[in-house]
Order: sequence, then C-alpha cells, then structure tokens
Amino acid sequence: MTAKDPGDQPKPFLEHLADLRTTLLGCLAAWGIGMAVVVPFAPRLFTLLRAPLAKITEHPEQFLRSLEITGGFSIALQIVLWGGLLVSVPFITFLLARFVLPGLTRLERKVIVGSLGFVVALFIMGVGIAYFITLPVALKIMFGLHAWIGIRAEWTAVSYVSFAVKLLLAFGLAFELPVVVVVLGYLGIVSSAFLRSKRRHAVVIILILAMVLTPGPDVFSQIIMAVPMILLYEACIWIIWLAERKKRDARRQTTDDGPEKR
Repeated sequence: MTAKDPGDQPKPFLEHLADLRTTLLGCLAAWGIGMAVVVPFAPRLFTLLRAPLAKITEHPEQFLRSLEITGGFSIALQIVLWGGLLVSVPFITFLLARFVLPGLTRLERKVIVGSLGFVVALFIMGVGIAYFITLPVALKIMFGLHAWIGIRAEWTAVSYVSFAVKLLLAFGLAFELPVVVVVLGYLGIVSSAFLRSKRRHAVVIILILAMVLTPGPDVFSQIIMAVPMILLYEACIWIIWLAERKKRDARRQTTDDGPEKR
C-alpha cells in the first residue's frame, strides 16, 4: 500500500463537511457562470442542434414547430442549462479534485490526475459520434417510421431539443466508462486477466447500458453506442496488460540488480 504524504493530516469530520459545502457551492457558482456565458449564444447553439435535420428535410428551420406559449423559454432553458454545464465542467472538475485528492495516496493522485485528459477527450469523442453519426441516423429512422405508418412528421421544437441533448449527453457519459476501468486497473483493483474472463458479462452490460441511455427506441442508435464501447473495453484490457507487464519488468529488474548492489 502506498503511504500518504507525511504532511497530510486527517481533518475533523465537521471540517470535511464544511469543505464539502464550500465545494458544492463553488460547483453551483461555476455552473451559474457557465450558464451566463452561454445565454448570448443560445440561438446559435439551437441552430447547431437543428443542423442534423438537414439530412432528412430541405427546410429544417420550417420542420420544427412550437405549439406551447412557453416553448421558446423551454428550449432556451434546456440549451442554457446543459450548455452552461459543459462550459463549467473544467472548473467543476478542478473544485472536486481539490476536495478529493488530499485524501488519496500518491499513486491514486497520480493515476487520477493523469486520466483527466482522457476524460475530456473521450467525452468529446462520444458527443462527436452522437452528433455526426447517431443523431442523423436516429432522425432518419424516426422520420421513416412516420412515413411507413402514414403520418406526416412534424415535431415540436421542445421535444426535438430534449431528444438531441439527451442523446449527446448519453454518449458523452457512456464514453467515460473506459476511464473508470483503466483507473481501477492502474490502482490494482482489477486486472487484465479478470477483464478478459468477464468479457461476455461486459458485453451484456454494455448492451443494456446502450439500451437504457439512448433516448430513442431504435436499435441502430443503441448499436452505434455499444460497438465503440466494446472496442474501448478491449483497448482497456490491452492498456492494463501493458501496465502490468511494465510493473513486472520493473520488479524483475529491481530483483536482478539487488544482489549486485549488496
């Protein structure tokens, strides 16, 4: 077990509660500031969300309708809330790390800090796949089902924004799971052999998550989410295996050099 830094002293429980309160208030403040930053860009963000409709209709700006008096407010609120959260994520991550890291060992700190870049990259990757591939495919399927049944598709803007935002966030969050697996592997909680032995179980769990997280009922959206996650799971096995091999080589070299130093 890796020891904590000698200067780390445990805090009383009430001080931890005070730190937690300060951290949560700071996160809420960061989210509020992010929302304020996003407000002027809400119309442009709505245009970006509406862009995939161009692949199924020539006039995406005329395809959506607002049937409620408060429809515009609901759309703007969703865009500002989730856009503000995305903008404030780096600051929220910093505040949470400042609260959690002092209670961890050196190894745990090193692994978690080193994984932050992958957290951001995989989240962007998931959102990108959802925006450029999954969302257009899901819209085409929904549009085709309307035509097959014999109903003229004319969606409300509120339901469209809700569907699109949920899909983007679901993909972004789902792609964070490999980071968790790799962190557990580097900390020695799981091994590459364990992950290989549980591969079938992992595939089933991934398929269930894809079914739950995707807002649409179409199977294709679920497959588009599940396939990259399965590939990332396999990548996790190799990454952890390489880390284990590196540790074994380091231990072997230390053992071989030990008698010579004596």
